Amino acid sequence: MGVLDGIRILELARVAPAELPAMMLADMGAEVLKIETPEPGRDTSDEWVRRTIHTFVNRNKRSMTLNMKSPEGQKVFRKLASTADVIVEGFRPGVMKRLGADYETLRALNPRLIYCSLSGFGQDGPYRDRPAHDMNYLSLAGVLNLIGEKDRKPVIPLNLVADYAGASLHGALGIMMALFARERTGRGQHVDVSYLDTTVSLLAATPNMRFFFSDGLAPRRGEGFLGGSYPYYAIYTTRDDQLLTIGCTEPWLWENFCNAIGRPDFKRFARTADQLVRAANAEEEASRREIEALIRTRDRDEWYELLVKADVCVGKVYDIPEMVADPQINHRRMVVDVEHPTQGRVRQIGVAIKLSETPGAIRSAAPMPNEHTEDVLKDLGMTAAEIADLRRKGVVE
Repeated sequence: MGVLDGIRILELARVAPAELPAMMLADMGAEVLKIETPEPGRDTSDEWVRRTIHTFVNRNKRSMTLNMKSPEGQKVFRKLASTADVIVEGFRPGVMKRLGADYETLRALNPRLIYCSLSGFGQDGPYRDRPAHDMNYLSLAGVLNLIGEKDRKPVIPLNLVADYAGASLHGALGIMMALFARERTGRGQHVDVSYLDTTVSLLAATPNMRFFFSDGLAPRRGEGFLGGSYPYYAIYTTRDDQLLTIGCTEPWLWENFCNAIGRPDFKRFARTADQLVRAANAEEEASRREIEALIRTRDRDEWYELLVKADVCVGKVYDIPEMVADPQINHRRMVVDVEHPTQGRVRQIGVAIKLSETPGAIRSAAPMPNEHTEDVLKDLGMTAAEIADLRRKGVVE
């Protein structure tokens, strides 16, 4: 039994960050119905089918098509919403109101409804109607300007920060908080999640920001003890042209590293309190270059085994096939296989949150768009003739 068994979620989202929150809840037992726009002539080739069912963010969901711009489609949606526990939507503010499916409209039908909106800038404020993507949020949050080397342009990271750690995870957490509050009050509420807000919040938790408000010390790109300029927190190239990460910010771990590489004299370059925002000085940079030359004398895996045994914070810079084969990843069941009724074995990334009493589960791979439309409409009490009429009008596929 999943911890969220019996919780019914409707999802209206076209981008993966808005699809991930409901998937996380589906992994824990929630019943998620994905509402998609009818697409006449949709590609149904075997290759397209194979790729679709591997879509991580849509596993454990059902799918139906519904033309939300039509009065009939809006009527069907309101029927679904009247008994739903949660709605997750990822459109710009105002879109759901134009579709007759905004929070104020639906909570009048269902006062217990929890309605989660994920949008770039939130439901209010001067930027609320603007389009943006992960890199734009990072730049406005001050995050992008801190990523990369000092004398170069910022490095654009994968869209893990604003999109997923920001909006997706905060969205899932906000829904869970609202469900918990509903247990006490009996009332639902609107969960307003902004990609920009959540990125700013994540930045505030980093060491870079620790003394900004208190002492006015503004972090800068490539500086500070996590900026990559210090020898104890850096990426090194090995003899076989592979990469190794060393993250020994604690003095005792740095000592372990220095002893392991045969350079105990480098212990004096351990992290100090004044390095929070400043860049490495000439002597510190020189020590990093010396270590780089030393690390070049052995292959990556040889160094890794040696440093692990020496109790050093070390990591191999994997490519994706290496990550998928890693023994720790597999021991924790972060790569699993799911049987699909028509496509056979489907490989998936596993459930990251491990609950001892009510563990999550991957019950099904991602559905084909429109796979469950007829079942959903029948569950609403519609006859075959009524369903055929909706198809004729283009309300559903």
